[in-house]
Amino acid sequence: MTLLLLSIPLLVVLNLIIGTVSIPVSDVFNILIGNESDDLAWNNIVLKTRLPQTLTALTCGAALSVAGLQMQTLFHNPLAGPSVLGVSSAASLGVAFVVLVNGTIGGSVISQFGLVGNSAIIVAAIAGAVSVMVLIVYLSQRFEGYVTLLIVGVLIGYIASAITGILKYFSSEEDVRAYVIWGLGSFSKITGGQITVFLSLMGVMLPISMLLAKPLNQLLLGEQYAVNLGLDIRKARLCIIVVSGILVALVTAYCGPIMFIGLAVPHLCRALLCTADHRILLPATLLCGASIALLCNLIARMPGYEGALPINSVTALIGAPVALKVILKRNRK
Repeated sequence: MTLLLLSIPLLVVLNLIIGTVSIPVSDVFNILIGNESDDLAWNNIVLKTRLPQTLTALTCGAALSVAGLQMQTLFHNPLAGPSVLGVSSAASLGVAFVVLVNGTIGGSVISQFGLVGNSAIIVAAIAGAVSVMVLIVYLSQRFEGYVTLLIVGVLIGYIASAITGILKYFSSEEDVRAYVIWGLGSFSKITGGQITVFLSLMGVMLPISMLLAKPLNQLLLGEQYAVNLGLDIRKARLCIIVVSGILVALVTAYCGPIMFIGLAVPHLCRALLCTADHRILLPATLLCGASIALLCNLIARMPGYEGALPINSVTALIGAPVALKVILKRNRK
């Protein structure tokens, strides 16, 4: 835990000073405390680009990791991820309607309209995610088993992919390209006042997710033991689904679908801390997810490389080996 706590400020500083433009550490700190640098371009780079991107990466990594841990515990499935309920797929479908349909009807891609286009994409993603969350919450109250919810989430993903494929087929190359780029994920999409709204929402949801440690620990024992300990299964399941769903919806809406962090980080924390106690795992997963996301963001903005690599390409290089290790370990058992 100490190493995780120390890694975050170190990675934050590295994210602020390393990039295509090298900025000295002293100048970065002067800019952050309000003193303008001699080079005005450095002020814009630090305050308008690197700082929002760093805060976004830190928050998204924490949110996805916590949501992934909750889903793995709820479904008793080590390969369950934050998107297992189809929330991110529905959010992607909402964006597909805005980007692809608008381009077909209006003749231009809405994502090109700067802040207005970006806000429209965020609203569409949240609308798609919320609509599926309402369905999942309704079904969670109707059915007792977790398998039904898992199947519904998978089917929602297939339906969303099918509709998106149809929209792509009838859209122009420019529209499809804009949607594909959004689907690659990025921590640099939040600009201006959006970062304040995003951090405020996450500042509310992440502390609430920490309060679910006790019911998550009880669910580890199985439903019968949890009931005997006084846990209301329906209420606990509803709270976990709503909290994790909102976290995933916010990340997908503002940054696109970010893969593998939510799947890999919980397993990494279990291996590092050798515990299944969520009173320890939840804060550790939050810190570890933030550190991994900052590291991925740093790799994506390699010095000497103009632009940035797709964040999903970087997270897959870290998350896929962890998922493979889990599969092989279960196979040996």
